Amino acid sequence: MPAGSADAGLTVVLVKAGKTKIRYPAALVADDGTRITVRAPWAAPGVRDFGFVRFEPGDVFTEHYWRDAWFAVKEVRTGAGELKGWYCDVTRPAVLRDGELVVEDLDLDLWVSADGSEILRLDEDEFAASGLAGRDPAAAEAAAAALDELERLARSPEGLAGGLVDQGLAGGGDLSIRAWSTTPGTA
Repeated sequence: MPAGSADAGLTVVLVKAGKTKIRYPAALVADDGTRITVRAPWAAPGVRDFGFVRFEPGDVFTEHYWRDAWFAVKEVRTGAGELKGWYCDVTRPAVLRDGELVVEDLDLDLWVSADGSEILRLDEDEFAASGLAGRDPAAAEAAAAALDELERLARSPEGLAGGLVDQGLAGGGDLSIRAWSTTPGTA
């Protein structure tokens, strides 16, 4: 299938602590060789209420993954197109092989509400308890730096989307996010 084909499909595989957490089909929106963008409906059964946002059947996620950066940014919209916000996962760089987009979740997350008024760092306790800092200090450093950078961008005057999105292409769920990398030891 050609890179960037909107008709192409793949399977997103989210791995956590060495085990597959969830697998779901997604439509490939774009692949520029560095960043992979897919779109998929809410994949879990039923509603997941985090208190600050509800993910529910009908929600649509436009998900941006990088081959050279330690995070994924997921724009979340209702089925009617209303922006709920951005859920950012700190991950190892994504790997696309044999029709599967494999992403290793490193526990740290950031939520940014649609209006940017709510920015929440999530699961720092899980990250600390994961033991990653002892097993792979460089990866733990890259993960912490990625979360800090995502929060810095979210709190900037232009917000997360403005800090990561090419200005002329924002909106409508078709975000064009500039790739930037966080390499262990350089962040």
